[in-house]
Amino acid sequence: MPVFTDIFKKLHLSETKEAVIRNLFWAALGKIVNLLSGLLVGIIVARYLGPEQYGLMNYVISYVFLFQTFALFGFDSIEIREEARGQKPFTTIIGTAFYLKLFLGCCFVILAIFTSWIMEADGYTTLLIAIYSLVVVLNSLIVIRNYFTAIVQNEYVVKAEISRTIISIIVKLTLLFLSANLTWFIVAYMFDFVLLGTGYVMVYQTKIGSLREWHFDRDYAKFLLKESFPLLLTNTAVIIYQRIDQVMIGSMINKSAVGFFSVAAKFTEVLVFLPMILAQTITPTLVKIRERSILEYQIKAQQFMNFSFWLSLLAAALVSMLAYWIVRYTFGAAYSPAVAVLQVMAFKAASVALSNTAGAMLVTEGLQRYAILRDSFGCVVCVLLNYLLLPRYGIMAAAFVSIASNLAAGYLADALVPVYQHLFVCQTKTLCLGWRDLIHIKHLFCKP
Repeated sequence: MPVFTDIFKKLHLSETKEAVIRNLFWAALGKIVNLLSGLLVGIIVARYLGPEQYGLMNYVISYVFLFQTFALFGFDSIEIREEARGQKPFTTIIGTAFYLKLFLGCCFVILAIFTSWIMEADGYTTLLIAIYSLVVVLNSLIVIRNYFTAIVQNEYVVKAEISRTIISIIVKLTLLFLSANLTWFIVAYMFDFVLLGTGYVMVYQTKIGSLREWHFDRDYAKFLLKESFPLLLTNTAVIIYQRIDQVMIGSMINKSAVGFFSVAAKFTEVLVFLPMILAQTITPTLVKIRERSILEYQIKAQQFMNFSFWLSLLAAALVSMLAYWIVRYTFGAAYSPAVAVLQVMAFKAASVALSNTAGAMLVTEGLQRYAILRDSFGCVVCVLLNYLLLPRYGIMAAAFVSIASNLAAGYLADALVPVYQHLFVCQTKTLCLGWRDLIHIKHLFCKP
């Protein structure tokens, strides 16, 4: 884009810094467009369906998401790391990761449907889960997005994602116009992943080459499984304490309560995107910096953590203060119980920032094998507190627990795991003095 060229010339940035900033821009743009459009459509759909059916829809999505985590097997971070290193042909990395994900996806689709059939007395809910569970298989093509992230070229996949978003909006608005029932909306949300996968394939074939060049390497598959298994356990624990709340609310309270909680979660997801995108974008850069200089890596990682946490905290405080007007003039008065939940849950963004930045560091340092210890701690805190507090305090308990479990896994546990205690020190510095880097943001991309 010409505007980038002009800005970079004035700032006299190196090619590496230009690539990082350009990649961050496109990653953020794609996430913003996806979240805001999803929020807008979600508002319209929620008003149309009402709290009970909207809650059921989110229950189905959260239920399937738990199985999707197993199918991904923690490959994404390892794939990005290995492709950034460039020590193995990327066609081998992508091909091996893809076929592993495809196989696991098929297995967990069957498992998701079977467990729902066993546990759910309502056959209609199981039908919706069966339809939406196809996203677990379709998500195998995310290996393409991971590759573009590793080579710091998010621009191409983001354009595909924006195109998907536009088509998705048109489809859902058409369903509203036709007064479709909940089943068709579940189909539409599943179809989003069909569009996304198609877009990824088209971009890859246009910019990189043919998918036929991908090949499965049995020995490399063993390496990926070995490296990713700790992250599978970690991601499972993370998803449990990130998503199990909606499943437990639906089982222990009712589907309408899931709808109210989901409204607050929608706005929280918008807040959480910044630390997540920063973590994904900065990881390949941290890998290269660490290979060049440990001291420089430590300085950059601390600056990255400071900026991510304090910016997220300020944004959370603003949303918390405006929660009444945000909910009232978007989802409507029918969802007013979500106001108090959002006032609390907005601060989850800051806890996620603190956890995700440390997570990027432990992957960069090759310490992911111990991550299960910290995230298991958060998982236990989440399930135990929700089990004890949900029946008595309702969805407000879930809001507080969502923050507590993130802090337990992403901060307190680091003090208990010896190999992560240096992360705990960095995080404590962020909490106490990290605000100073908000006024020196340029240091994140400059040499010390």
